[in-house]
Amino acid sequence: MTEGPNPAPDADVAALDVMLPFVPVHGWTRHALAAGLGAVGRDPAEAAFLFPGGTTEMLESFFAVTLARAVQTAAPQVASEMRLSKRVRAVLAAFLAALDPHKEAARRAFALLLLPHHARLATRILSRLADGIWEAAGDQSEDASWYTKRASLGAILMPTLLYWLNDIEADQAGSLAFFDRRLAGLGRFGRMRARLRGTCGGLMGRRMRRTDRPAA
Repeated sequence: MTEGPNPAPDADVAALDVMLPFVPVHGWTRHALAAGLGAVGRDPAEAAFLFPGGTTEMLESFFAVTLARAVQTAAPQVASEMRLSKRVRAVLAAFLAALDPHKEAARRAFALLLLPHHARLATRILSRLADGIWEAAGDQSEDASWYTKRASLGAILMPTLLYWLNDIEADQAGSLAFFDRRLAGLGRFGRMRARLRGTCGGLMGRRMRRTDRPAA
């Protein structure tokens, strides 16, 4: 089972907020954190004690905090939507909107996550995002369906986020259209798989009945 986004400690959230404007210059480093702390009148030396997990913890906190804020923003729309797919889209739209003010910091984050030695970190972050989005959308699936939904969403999250990095349309319209196409493709694949499973089940049932029939 994947872990949903864990709430970051308040101290980390505050530190993350002050460092974000400096990430485009210094990257996801303690230099950016120290610069952010200094800019708000705090002792830059505090950077040595925050985010003990280093860049990995900074990136995990960035995406977890951004998703948590997006979930709060999307809550009214999620509550008013009947269709689960629409609720998922609402949470994703809020997530992209929450990322948008920090696009260059996000660009730096994805540049790191796409490195081969960060493959496990990227998978962990995407898994948590997918789980958090489904949970916020009110998904109540269990067993295999729970895993299938999260794996499917995780598979289209990274392409959508990479598309968003170059999306210049207002309100992330291009990115959401891209996501809609991928989500529709998954829906068609799911329906085709269900029909195929039903057809194969019917054929196997007839075959078994014939096999069980006594020889003349």
